[in-house]
Amino acid sequence: MKGGGFRIYALAYLLFLYAPIILLPLFAFNEGTVIAFPLTGFSTKWFVQAAHQPTLWQAVKNSLIIAGSASVLSTVLGIFAARASTRYHFPGKAGLMGLIMLPLVLPEIIVAVSLLVVLLGLGINLTIFTVILGHVLICTPFTIAILTSAFQSLDRSLEEAAYDLGETAVSTFRLIILPLVMPGIISSLLISFTISLDEFIIAFFLAGTEPTLPIYIFSQFRFPQAVPVIMALGTVLVACSIVLLATAEYFRRRGLARSGAKDTGGFL
Repeated sequence: MKGGGFRIYALAYLLFLYAPIILLPLFAFNEGTVIAFPLTGFSTKWFVQAAHQPTLWQAVKNSLIIAGSASVLSTVLGIFAARASTRYHFPGKAGLMGLIMLPLVLPEIIVAVSLLVVLLGLGINLTIFTVILGHVLICTPFTIAILTSAFQSLDRSLEEAAYDLGETAVSTFRLIILPLVMPGIISSLLISFTISLDEFIIAFFLAGTEPTLPIYIFSQFRFPQAVPVIMALGTVLVACSIVLLATAEYFRRRGLARSGAKDTGGFL
């Protein structure tokens, strides 16, 4: 059968990739404390226990503050960078954009250690604020990649028409350009929020005494009796991540449909 080998490979690859995610809710709803088959029965007690742990909710609060702040800041920086790279020509633009996008290819542990050395050298205490700085550095290249596509799909004649009708550069950007790229902005916010919420290495080095949710999860794996609770928490996080990514993809496709651009099949 034509293409049969490729189909088998694709199915095997997807099974290998998503099997851990499929197993996660199975063990989260399992009554037993041992993460192994056979399952002992259906129960929601691990979700109840997760809901009554104050240290967990403090970590959730820290992560939400960090993710919300990092997503807004990185998206604002992404708007400026994407607008400059698609609309203007200036010396060294290619090299400058390459440096901005460099965190995409650098190992995160190198970035984390470098930031730690710089912050300690400046005498800055490790708090939620330092984690936000690190996450902005990591998330900004992703926002630029998304927003560059949105700005490139704009019809420049609309901007020129606004100038002819007496609008200033600022009012044109606010009234014409921003509404047209708003789906891309929303996608950028959601993607950077998800990346920041799930990020571990930067937070591990820069959080200090204010742990984020991934750090809390990592610390709980030292206690076998806490593993089912983490499975329940992981199930909730996976569900939230799927919702956020699906929402971001919806707004991305909506923006492409509005601008008439060709869909390349993904965020990047």
